[in-house]
Amino acid sequence: MADTLPSEFDVIVIGTGLPESIIAAACSRSGRRVLHVDSRSYYGGNWASFSFSGLLSWLKEYQENSDIVNDSPVWQDQILENEEAIALSRKDKTIQHVEVFCYASQDLHEDVEEAGALQKNHALVTSANSTEAADSAFLPMEHEPLSTMSCEMLTEQTPSSGPENALEVNGAEVTGEKENHCDDKTCVPSTSAEDLSENVPIAEDTTEQPKKNRITYSQIIKEGRRFNIDLVSKLLYSRGLLIDLLIKSNVSRYAEFKNITRILAFREGRVEQVPCSRADVFNSKQLTMVEKRMLMKFLTFCMEYEKYPDEYKGYEEITFYEYLKTQKLTPNLQYIVLHSIAMTSETASSTIDGLKATKNFLHCLGRYGNTPFLFPLYGQGELPQCFCRMCAVFGGIYCLRHSVQCLVVDKESRKCKAIIDQFGQRIISEHFLVEDSYFSENMCSRVQYRQISRAVLITDRSVLKTDSDQQVNSVLYLVHLTCTSSKTAREDLEPVVQKLFIPYTEMEIENEQVEKPRILWALYFNMRDSSDISRSCYNDLPSNVYVCSGPDCGLGNDNAVKQAETLFQEICPNEDFCPPPPNPEDIVLDGDSLQPEASESSAIPEANSETFKESTNLGNLEESSE
Repeated sequence: MADTLPSEFDVIVIGTGLPESIIAAACSRSGRRVLHVDSRSYYGGNWASFSFSGLLSWLKEYQENSDIVNDSPVWQDQILENEEAIALSRKDKTIQHVEVFCYASQDLHEDVEEAGALQKNHALVTSANSTEAADSAFLPMEHEPLSTMSCEMLTEQTPSSGPENALEVNGAEVTGEKENHCDDKTCVPSTSAEDLSENVPIAEDTTEQPKKNRITYSQIIKEGRRFNIDLVSKLLYSRGLLIDLLIKSNVSRYAEFKNITRILAFREGRVEQVPCSRADVFNSKQLTMVEKRMLMKFLTFCMEYEKYPDEYKGYEEITFYEYLKTQKLTPNLQYIVLHSIAMTSETASSTIDGLKATKNFLHCLGRYGNTPFLFPLYGQGELPQCFCRMCAVFGGIYCLRHSVQCLVVDKESRKCKAIIDQFGQRIISEHFLVEDSYFSENMCSRVQYRQISRAVLITDRSVLKTDSDQQVNSVLYLVHLTCTSSKTAREDLEPVVQKLFIPYTEMEIENEQVEKPRILWALYFNMRDSSDISRSCYNDLPSNVYVCSGPDCGLGNDNAVKQAETLFQEICPNEDFCPPPPNPEDIVLDGDSLQPEASESSAIPEANSETFKESTNLGNLEESSE
């Protein structure tokens, strides 16, 4: 029970986002006693994934959260004379400017309505504290370029019927657009802060329609349990830090992954597929034979650019975009390399950064498929849960819906010594990790946050149909868009949405000649980007309290892994970060001669041995594909 927790731990982690979950797993694996709590009712925080009805409930929860009034602290009586308290916030202000629109036919019936479903009319939900975020956020100037990346997936897979294999290829695609003032330019996502990425849909499902070309809101709700929606949509580079960590720690057995099969780009009013592999380049109809040879020569150089410093020496101080102009590349090839391979903007990265990004893209090709990217089958929210499971296997204790009232700090040492939870229980620990959103305004008064603009769309077709799409009668497609904020999410992303999609209206239902996909449902919101903030920006932060950031605007998860490993080394210096669990045969216990004890203690590692086989299979995929 939550009110009978042990009174002392080695590490207390507040928040279940990806960095916190990785650290909790690493500490537990190293033998630390870990308490992992979250005031939310779900794992992942802003890294979570929901079904459609779950997302509607999440929207309602954030609307109600804005009305919370902090009660008078009842824990003050427990603070001693030589102690002081750092009160934690009860309000989560990381989500702002929430707007929801429904364009599907409105014939909602009670027999298909799920918890949290919206009303029949067009819905608009605006966060009550949206103005506060605008005042406190550091936002880019309006003239900065905006770019988007979109990804869609078609699948008949459901979480309840998923196969056990570690990796399965399915039809997923990534699309990109870049808007610079009046120009129609496009780019595939970039990991830079100025780029806007529209990420991978976690799943979409086919559904029969009552009328030809007519999709109703009730059908979206009815099919809403068959796909998951990410709050923050990211991809995993097949040779990135997170994939390496999943394999090394054997956590990969807790999740299933799929490969992105296409990368698309929007340019000059058209959506085109980007050639990735050597075969794609030479089969491409977009490039001339001369361009194909030029592109292969340049990409070959990028794979080993460190060996040829004379080729880029003298260009280190200029942008990668300017460097590409000095190479023997046509404007078409410059565009492909900059936006679809290096995935950066014209002003975001230097020559060296662009060459590194290009090499990383090429290095990740072929490991698990034709593109460099993977994504979790059931959503980004699976990843924090996988590491939480690892932590629990090695003795970590978990409490959801369990809020922490304050941190207790010793006045003399200026170190945190305990927390006081919602039940008034004082729990002692040596180290404390707190997700940024739990800190009060007083603690964060000097912090200047960036913001991320997000859009989630449900559409009726792909942005670029394939032959397989022609065989499907009707389907729901999930589209994610992400960019660094300059205004509200809707103001940032709506111009891009209008170029790629049209609203779903009754007048257009019978029109079979519509070229653009039609939007059935749309969600816009801003999310706080607390990454890369120095701990010195927080007021009076005790030395043994470590801050974990929420999601950043980058395409991958490397920032979360780097942050987790850095903080782990501060807590457990010179210890291995998330080593694989031991095989049962390797376990030696005190009093090993007592056979019953040995057999009981080997129960947990036995499961890990199965994991090792599955994880090895994941590695075999690499060998066979290469």
